[in-house]
Amino acid sequence: MQFESKSLEILAEALKEMESGFTELPEVSLEFDYEAMQRVLLETAEKLKDNYPYFHPYYAGQMLKPPHPIARLAYMLSLWINPNNHAIDGGRASSQMEKEAVADIAGMFGWDKFLGHICSGGTMANLEALWISGKLNSEKMIVASELAHYTHSRISEVLKLSFQSVPCNERAQIDLNALEKVLKTGRVGTVVATIGSTGTGSIDPLPEILQLREQYDFRLHADAAYGGYFILVDNLSPAARLTFDSLGQAESIVVDPHKHGLQPYGCGCVLFKDPGVGSYYKHDSPYTYFSSKELHLGEISLECSRPGAAAVALWATQKLLPMEKRGEFAAGLAKSRQAALELYQRLNSDSRFLLVVEPELDIVTWAPRAKTTSRISELSRAIFESAAKRNLHLATFNYPSRLVRKTWKEVQFDTDSVVCLRSCLMKPEHLDWLDRIWELLDKATNEVLL
Repeated sequence: MQFESKSLEILAEALKEMESGFTELPEVSLEFDYEAMQRVLLETAEKLKDNYPYFHPYYAGQMLKPPHPIARLAYMLSLWINPNNHAIDGGRASSQMEKEAVADIAGMFGWDKFLGHICSGGTMANLEALWISGKLNSEKMIVASELAHYTHSRISEVLKLSFQSVPCNERAQIDLNALEKVLKTGRVGTVVATIGSTGTGSIDPLPEILQLREQYDFRLHADAAYGGYFILVDNLSPAARLTFDSLGQAESIVVDPHKHGLQPYGCGCVLFKDPGVGSYYKHDSPYTYFSSKELHLGEISLECSRPGAAAVALWATQKLLPMEKRGEFAAGLAKSRQAALELYQRLNSDSRFLLVVEPELDIVTWAPRAKTTSRISELSRAIFESAAKRNLHLATFNYPSRLVRKTWKEVQFDTDSVVCLRSCLMKPEHLDWLDRIWELLDKATNEVLL
């Protein structure tokens, strides 16, 4: 059986418990056509078969990690109430659960005083962070590395803020010399540090960026949508450890619970170190903010209606798996990181492959060896398709050729970019399945190269 279903028994019990809290109300009799519902739901299940097996260890392509069963159950349980965390009036219990859950996330970075909330995902979270940056530095630029998420430039355009991309070094990190050159212009208001790029999982060197901040006085935003939770693990490289230990010095941080936080889509989180930035959100909504003088979450977020179910699921997950070092949650992340290190070592010792960068988190990028970058791109696509036929699902990544010129010494660079293979080993199970994954990759590679 591929899909865990035993937990549904717990849901039925929890639903009865929740219902017992409303026994003072007169019963409402609702009639539904259950036969029609069954027919449509089975048709829906049939449609959903047309998917890649995102839940399975053989899927190592996009950043898709199955939610924990407790998250699924808590999310479904709350839907019988269907709270809206815009106002306390629409989500009384779930608003409090959101505040507690977000405080746990902020606690990972050593923040006990902060402003933060859940939002639909990393895009909205980064938009809010850059919106505040624009309010504070309206005439100055946003800068991020060329391998930062593409939404930063798009968000800046939406916010009517200037944006500039900064080149990366051979480690796929923001180039500090190039960054300082831009900073010397005096036109930079905010530097975005990427803590886990979506392409390679690389993290920008935060200690060095903080040193530049002392000299050039800019606002630092950490886009840790992908990598933020890795602050809890104990098997990072020394350089990565220093960066994660410095995260608390950023002015704002974005983390996506729907990536490594075991949550269903969509669940992002934005945090501000200074609670005072909440004044920029100030507005009035007399028909929603009326029953409580306590802060309503809609008063500190750009989104209005927001699913209380996402907060309930996150709260329940963190109650079961606390955000603490050496805990069960952290151990799962450490296994993903270990899987990436072991895959990297196997690739590095195999003459058929070229490596891009050593993994900082749990993403590995590599390419088949060939004489030219155009041929490498052709072979990468072919291996990707061959692996998919064997139910091993990888991803491809278009990487700037100049960033591997020094390491791919025997390659002729006849294209500006090169298509590489990429695996995202997000699931702890990937470590246990690595032998089988390697066997399929080996067969797929031999089919293409031999």
